[in-house]
Amino acid sequence: MLWKFLVILAIAATPSLAAEGTTIIHAGRLIDGRADQPRTEMSIVVEQGRITRVVAGYIKPGPDDKLIKLTEHTVMPGLMDMHTHLQSQHSKDSYTERFFMEQADYALRSTVYARVTLLAGFTTVRDLGDNGVNSVALRKAIDQGWVPGPRIFTSGKSLATTGGHADPTNALRGDYKRDAGPLEGVINGPDDARKAVRQRYKDGADLIKLTATGGVLSLAASGQNPQFTDEELQAIVSTARDYNMIVAVHAHGTEGMKRAVLAGVDSIEHGTYMTDEVIELMKQRGTYWVPTNMAGEWVAEKSKEPGYFPEIVRPKAAAIGPQIRDTFKKAHAAGVKIAFGTDTGVSPHGQNAHEFELMVAGGMPPMKAIQSATLVSARLLKIEDRLGTLEEKKIADIVAVKGDPLADISLMKNIAFVMKEGVVFKGP
Repeated sequence: MLWKFLVILAIAATPSLAAEGTTIIHAGRLIDGRADQPRTEMSIVVEQGRITRVVAGYIKPGPDDKLIKLTEHTVMPGLMDMHTHLQSQHSKDSYTERFFMEQADYALRSTVYARVTLLAGFTTVRDLGDNGVNSVALRKAIDQGWVPGPRIFTSGKSLATTGGHADPTNALRGDYKRDAGPLEGVINGPDDARKAVRQRYKDGADLIKLTATGGVLSLAASGQNPQFTDEELQAIVSTARDYNMIVAVHAHGTEGMKRAVLAGVDSIEHGTYMTDEVIELMKQRGTYWVPTNMAGEWVAEKSKEPGYFPEIVRPKAAAIGPQIRDTFKKAHAAGVKIAFGTDTGVSPHGQNAHEFELMVAGGMPPMKAIQSATLVSARLLKIEDRLGTLEEKKIADIVAVKGDPLADISLMKNIAFVMKEGVVFKGP
């Protein structure tokens, strides 16, 4: 039964160390998230969920201290994934399950996905699009300590235009194909745009996500066409700024990307058909890019399976998936600011670290790839003062892998130690 499974899950995820007292970590190799070279034989002192010291050499613990020996490991800041969807995980049933699952079903299932994400080393995530309330409730449950999971910054329901990528009524039969509005994240015009942003604030969202172009997995014909006017985009960005929210933008097509960057958004997600012109605009305006190589690889592979995707989706997945690889190589070489993101929930949860392999295969040095999931992501979220590096006064989000991921980036898929806010969730 589901309740028995959840009880077992909660017991298995009980932290092994309390947050109180002093914990000393002996790190064989330390990647602090800021320096371009690791340091060896370092000690990290953690007290009350914060890092109080990072020093060379192995500090001798006192009689009341807790010692964690990671002398054969590479220790680094808790990883961050800037594009996840914890409510779901794509399968052949994804297009029909909404007719059979209650909101409570979604909520309980998302706790499982949150746990495997945390145990994979990702202590902070952005959740970019759900039914509007699930991720807010999940964030609260994690913050309250009811369930284990990463720190969540959520957009709630993504914003779309009528028929757009995040219109929840796409492809439904006539009596279900209602005229959705700002409450459901569907806008038409600047006034709707402002109301939709304010509704996300009312719902408890941390940021805004909008779908500036068509998408791969939506039941609509185009995966590229622009779907917001300049006026709508400007209304969203200006209203989001009033509420101190950053704006993340799903975009595959060039024109939708260009409009979004010119409107002043904070990040472009996917960016499949990014041109040299868009790259220069992003560099000029400091716009971050969250590539989601994993999602491209996954949908391309699934497009080869007859019957897995609806036929309206299959050609989009086959075309857009491989293109992301080439775009990554070009945009990275050009110097676009890249934050780590996977679009996990498309691919299975807990496998987020495969993105590191794809980034390195695309020409990014291993250290830069790790920094994209630590310092760079913290800057995108505007939380560099609290997270993203292993430095004094920072929150003690710390992970480790055995061996040297700079020599073998695939080791990032085998996180051996996870600490979040001074509490150990996985490790010795």
